[in-house]
Amino acid sequence: MHFGELQHRARRRGRNALKAAAERPAYLIAFDVLEAAGAELLDRPYRERRAILEDLFAGDVLGAPFTLCPATTDRATALDWLDPAWGAVGVEGVVVKGSEQPYLCGQRAWIKVRSRTTAEELIGGVTGTLSSPVSLLLARYDGAGHLRLIARSTPLATAVRRDPAGRLRDAGSDHPWHGRRFSAGWGIRGDLEYRPVRPELVAEFQADTAIDEGHYRHPVRFVRLRDDLGVEQVPPFGA
Repeated sequence: MHFGELQHRARRRGRNALKAAAERPAYLIAFDVLEAAGAELLDRPYRERRAILEDLFAGDVLGAPFTLCPATTDRATALDWLDPAWGAVGVEGVVVKGSEQPYLCGQRAWIKVRSRTTAEELIGGVTGTLSSPVSLLLARYDGAGHLRLIARSTPLATAVRRDPAGRLRDAGSDHPWHGRRFSAGWGIRGDLEYRPVRPELVAEFQADTAIDEGHYRHPVRFVRLRDDLGVEQVPPFGA
């Protein structure tokens, strides 16, 4: 499921929630089991809990809408799962768990390793001011010539703001986003306050590889301006 659709479903209540579930079905991906057949498994090592979980699926005790999360102890396989190409189907990376670890309540006793990549986009808008932008709204043109929002950057460090500041030019009513509203973010009510700018600067950014229908799921990190690239050299939306 598209992550944005999942967020939209999570906001529904009552009959609307049931309708949304029917229209946009989702799967619950299981990677651990804490109780089975009335027995608590918290103190059992993860390798045992994982084996029990796999048996639940093999014996058809668990099935749709549950699905078993893939797992491996092979390093080469794990490295393959970090290939940025997996981002096209929403895979952000891998989670590393200790095979002998019991379940540690209230603790993050695992390591999340994100797959990361760099890419280029146009700066279509900013939050803050042109002289001191707080974050960047990054975009690409689609096949019909529409400027599509791709990602929002993390807050820019003060020293980093100097790079785009002074080179950003305010856009008028002819900007493709004139009058358009964007959500302020997950769990935040209201619209994002931003300022459209002329989409003439190319920015390089670093991001994890989780992409939903051409949109980066998480904020990206601005790296630098690419003065060596023209607007026409930025790949189209969805490429």
